Amino acid sequence: MNTEPVQLKEKYDYHAPDGSEIYLLVNGSKGGLCQCILPVGATSRATSHNTVEELWYFFEGQGDVYRKGINNDEPTAVNPGTSLVIPVHTIFQFRNTGEVPLKFIIVTMPPWPGPSEANSESGIW
Repeated sequence: MNTEPVQLKEKYDYHAPDGSEIYLLVNGSKGGLCQCILPVGATSRATSHNTVEELWYFFEGQGDVYRKGINNDEPTAVNPGTSLVIPVHTIFQFRNTGEVPLKFIIVTMPPWPGPSEANSESGIW
């Protein structure tokens, strides 16, 4: 575990398995923190995780988040101030419905183990 502060970079570190842009922040022994951006008009690929639960906090933009088996399988509208959980094994997909990039913070528990954590799934969009 690195205890040094981390500054947000101008360019993303990598594309997540769902296609969104990931900006790495800090990792602790029990979890990790990153910023996620989905460009205007974009829709993520449907994904599920094998071992990681995620907590999302939206701070810019508007969108919809689909989580299979949650909210009667209806997408949840998100905007600044919205937070939600992506439970382990839940199929999820999200899209940007606004005029600016959809930006949110993700906490992963445990820390993200790498691309093999994500499974490609069938989504609703």
